[in-house]
Amino acid sequence: MKLQKNDLRVYAVTDRHWLGGETVAMQVEKALRGGATMIQLREKKLDEDAFLEEALEVKEICRKYHVPLIINDNVEIARKADADGVHVGQSDMAAKNVREILGSDKIIGVSAATVEEARTAQLQGADYLGVGAVFPTSTKDNTRDVNYEKLKAICESVEIPAVAIGGITKDNLSLLKGSKIAGIAVVSAVFGQPDITCAAMELRRSVEKMLGKRPTALSIAGSDSSGGAGIQADIKTMLANGVYAMTAITALTAQNTTGVAGIFETSPEFLGQQMDCVFQDIFPDAVKIGMVSSDKLICMIADKLEQYAARRIVLDPVMVATSGSRLINEDAVSALKERLIPLADLITPNIPEAEVLAGISIDSVEDMAVAAKIIHDHYHCNVLVKGGHHMNDANDLLYTGDGCRWFYGERIDNPNTHGTGCTLSSAIASNLAKGFSLEESVGKAKAYISGALRSDLNLGSGSGPLDHGFVIADDQC
Repeated sequence: MKLQKNDLRVYAVTDRHWLGGETVAMQVEKALRGGATMIQLREKKLDEDAFLEEALEVKEICRKYHVPLIINDNVEIARKADADGVHVGQSDMAAKNVREILGSDKIIGVSAATVEEARTAQLQGADYLGVGAVFPTSTKDNTRDVNYEKLKAICESVEIPAVAIGGITKDNLSLLKGSKIAGIAVVSAVFGQPDITCAAMELRRSVEKMLGKRPTALSIAGSDSSGGAGIQADIKTMLANGVYAMTAITALTAQNTTGVAGIFETSPEFLGQQMDCVFQDIFPDAVKIGMVSSDKLICMIADKLEQYAARRIVLDPVMVATSGSRLINEDAVSALKERLIPLADLITPNIPEAEVLAGISIDSVEDMAVAAKIIHDHYHCNVLVKGGHHMNDANDLLYTGDGCRWFYGERIDNPNTHGTGCTLSSAIASNLAKGFSLEESVGKAKAYISGALRSDLNLGSGSGPLDHGFVIADDQC
């Protein structure tokens, strides 16, 4: 897994001191549910077998939340567990030696308390620095004090990102503003709190405010001149869900609520340029992909997603309308199947699209479950089969490696449903970007769709758009 600066916002370091009858894995999941962006598994007293077993368990949870798992100090455990990386101190193995053991695709962090140590770590191939202790702390022995001026000097002396560590709490966090850190590493500020999830959530919001940042998402889709679907719906949805939206436009359309009058497709080269500009500057926390009608465009998207090791990819595999009409040609369908779907963390087909992907007819809720499993097993991605109008309900089925879960939606009597598929997938991507699990993201997205429909916006002469800007209750954010 390639390190992104966003991964370092809330770097949570485990400590058995506060387990209180829970397992480390249970507490890690609570922290991830609250928005922790990286986990460091720190164990000083477990034997090697127990440490490895715990690392494997925690790794599965981190995969679920698309968050890197870093092993503290123990390079061999990191290798055996196939963790995302390791963090070493100044008295541990040198970064260049760690790289020789773990390979080029793993993340290496190094503790540093001086400019010289920071520069040496960078020269030896470290991906990030842990700098501290910036405040007094009782959770780590033999720490060296790093004041604000030294912290800033270290950050300015290297090109790799740094996290501040040591005694950081929600109350003193603001004192680090302007130091040019990429985030904070915390122990007791998360795992020592009565409500780990709320503590992580509060810290992440505080860190993003201090850094002047917020979760980000990229929409790769076509433009809808009437604003109800495509790029426009995605931007509105992401903004309404508290996420900064970026775009790579696959086509311009002339359309309104009554239909599409014209399409002007982007060239593959220009689409690639758009994606380059986004990924090279503001790396997205999640990616949503909408309708792409050309196999060449699909291949360009896949190439760029692979090039930048994009994460949290939600694909709305627009192939067939709910009426049954084919929307893209066979070459594009083949490219979608072969190149794009295998890269997605989640795809959101409607019933006709699920029939194409699974190769079976779907006439019942039982058929939905069978189709979802076939798609999951063949393409190795999670699947949300949307019931929608075809099944005369608003119930969707999520199939993951852990099995099925139904999300029951409210059937709302509103004929203005233009853009519901775009909106749902964008809302899911937004919540993934905010650190929620896949199931939580789907649940929150379903609630958002219901609210947007219930608002009963009525525009245009045909099937009108949703009210993307309705007020979301605090507990949905």
